[in-house]
Amino acid sequence: MDIKTFGVEMWMNEFENHCRYNLAETCVDSITLGELIDMAGVDNSVLGELREMRMGYGAIEGSDRLRDAVAGLYEAQARDNVLTTHGTIGANSLVHQTFVSRGDHVIAIVPTYQQHYSIPESIGAEVELLHLREENGFLPDLNALRAMMRPDTRMIATNNPNNPTGALMDREMLTQIAEIARGSDAWVLCDEVYRGTDQAGDGYTASICDLYDKGISTAGMSKAYSLAGLRVGWVAGPRDLLERIMIHRDYNTISVGQIDEYFSALALENRGKILERAHRITRENLAILSDWVEGEALISWVKPKSGTTALLKYDLPLPSRDFCTQLLEAEGVLFTPGSAMDMEGWLRIGYANPTADLRAGLERVSAFLERQGVNSAETVDQL
Repeated sequence: MDIKTFGVEMWMNEFENHCRYNLAETCVDSITLGELIDMAGVDNSVLGELREMRMGYGAIEGSDRLRDAVAGLYEAQARDNVLTTHGTIGANSLVHQTFVSRGDHVIAIVPTYQQHYSIPESIGAEVELLHLREENGFLPDLNALRAMMRPDTRMIATNNPNNPTGALMDREMLTQIAEIARGSDAWVLCDEVYRGTDQAGDGYTASICDLYDKGISTAGMSKAYSLAGLRVGWVAGPRDLLERIMIHRDYNTISVGQIDEYFSALALENRGKILERAHRITRENLAILSDWVEGEALISWVKPKSGTTALLKYDLPLPSRDFCTQLLEAEGVLFTPGSAMDMEGWLRIGYANPTADLRAGLERVSAFLERQGVNSAETVDQL
């Protein structure tokens, strides 16, 4: 199997440990296990439970406790509709490997996490890209989607809330996508790893697995729940779908670590406190970022409605990778270049860091932009 290099992951691997202010981070500021235990109010019982835990494989499909907690995130799912995986990245990979074959027609809504078009391409599927556009608020053009559908369309792959734009498809739009898919009896895979971070209400939008009988939802503990280190994700959807995924999962997973699942269940059972923290961080920080964008003449955007990331358009004659490497060298601030997501001319910022870090990082970006703007003006004058 030949597969493209993973642009964002390659960038992060190269640079994320060499910056002062990591504004490329996509998780809500991570919590410690001690903080989780305090939020759950179980300080006196955790060690005793862990001491008694036998280190076998555990429940192959995921512990009943965790799958019950995950099912509680959805409107119409039960324990048997949930299968645990090694992170959302593992869930996505398993879904593509199970349901996409050579020659299948797959529609990927982009920009998105690169798995959703590069894995089908590597399998030999015919992948057609539906590009989100700034003028549409980075929401999909459903008429364009209808026109792309074919009788042999196997899957529509998307994510909601969207990474990297922060755009949010509401229940009505998701229902329309389900109806479009139903016309070709196609699966809809929706990567919902940022679900829970909406800027309004309880943070949760509708989930595709609750809206469509061939809807597949993937998610995990990393983004809204601030526990990426647990490496726990899941697939939620019809039971017969999970049984088919299990055939592939047996070859690369067997089971997810018992300790990881234990703490994930503990977190989801106490998600109210975790999400209260996440909403405080993401909503306050997005307001700070919004004020900053309004004050920067060289920066524009479509303001996110959910998630932890935003795309920034910059008005400089500089490739995005050069922008980011020069910014890192000069100011110690890390962004993700749009080129890593096939969005040249844009930058991705993660704004769910500690608020003080976001403020300090943005101040340094402003200094960098000011110098770049002066340099560009001088070049124009010389011409």
